Amino acid sequence: MSNNPTSPFSLKELLPQEEMLEIQKRKGALVIGIPKESFYQEKRVCLTPDAVAALTYQGHKFVIESGAGDGANFSDREYSEAGAKIVYSSKEAFDCHIILKVEPPSLQEIEYIKPQTVLFSALQLKTQNKKYFEALAKKRISAVAFDFIIDEHGAYPVVKSLSEIAGTASILLAAEIMGCSNKGNGILLGNIGGVPPPEIVILGAGTVAEFAARTALGLGANIKVFDNSITKLQTLRHRLGQPVYTSTIQPKTLQKALMRCDVVIGAIHGKFRSPVVVTEKMVMQMKENSIIMDVSIDRGGCFETSEITNHKKPTFMKHGVIHYCVPNIPSKYSRTASESLSNIFTPYLQTIAESGDFENAARFDKSLQKGMYFYHGILTNRAVADWFNLPYRDINLLIF
Repeated sequence: MSNNPTSPFSLKELLPQEEMLEIQKRKGALVIGIPKESFYQEKRVCLTPDAVAALTYQGHKFVIESGAGDGANFSDREYSEAGAKIVYSSKEAFDCHIILKVEPPSLQEIEYIKPQTVLFSALQLKTQNKKYFEALAKKRISAVAFDFIIDEHGAYPVVKSLSEIAGTASILLAAEIMGCSNKGNGILLGNIGGVPPPEIVILGAGTVAEFAARTALGLGANIKVFDNSITKLQTLRHRLGQPVYTSTIQPKTLQKALMRCDVVIGAIHGKFRSPVVVTEKMVMQMKENSIIMDVSIDRGGCFETSEITNHKKPTFMKHGVIHYCVPNIPSKYSRTASESLSNIFTPYLQTIAESGDFENAARFDKSLQKGMYFYHGILTNRAVADWFNLPYRDINLLIF
């Protein structure tokens, strides 16, 4: 009791008390399914065993279809030792609240998905049809296209990362094709004393072009870069740190460069389709056995003579010029591409876990909102709506 008989408080109550801090409640564990990719020649996987181990340690659960990591040289045993449950049917892997895929699921795979599931995958708008979106809407799925995600710096992290791989790989693949065993001219893509270095033309000045240029310069080749954006050309020169040849796309100037080059890299991306900047007539005037690497083929290609090829038969000859038109170059380097994807996916999964659920994460994470094209079965991406003539709702009116 207080010494003052009239005081209503005890002595203990009058003394300074410890402040009781609010302790955040433990969030529920995420249950994440990773099915094996069924798309032709797709070898990538969304998470590496190391990422799975780190997330499992935080209390999350993984259901991974047997063989999901085989294409990237990650074994079932590695995933099992990381804490994942290995299952032997796609249906079991799809029976989770969150699904991670590289390629968008097929209509048959969508049938396996439970209502109200969260799907992370590529969208690949050009290859989709209206039935795909109707199937997602029917299941009330929330879908995030990782190729639509924009980070706080205004960049597309997944697209940029895969573009780095595609740019570097385009030069390495061209170097391999140039050998006589591949019907090339037998030219070494390098700088040898007393031998003129090979000439490489790069169309575009974005991420693919930058990493193609870095790799070509590192091997000692001469490069010429063409793009209609002066700002992009200036930025590219600054990033490369040396005064490389750059030019806007003027037909006569480009034609002269193509006639002299050994390799031309097509890395121009339009809003929906890549513009065709090299006509068939221009190709006909190129050197015998020179090489076209059309990295833009996934958006229609920027060469009039381009036709889609695949990893098993990647090249064809037309007008005496070797054409390489594989639309999924990063999949050839599946382990590197998988590690890159894993580095991007892991923080998003951690954000969802810390927020308590996907809805809370999407409410505050603008990059997730920008990547989302379905929210509980409601289409939220205007580009998709316009492309397929589907009803659309603004995501800001749904998340509050």
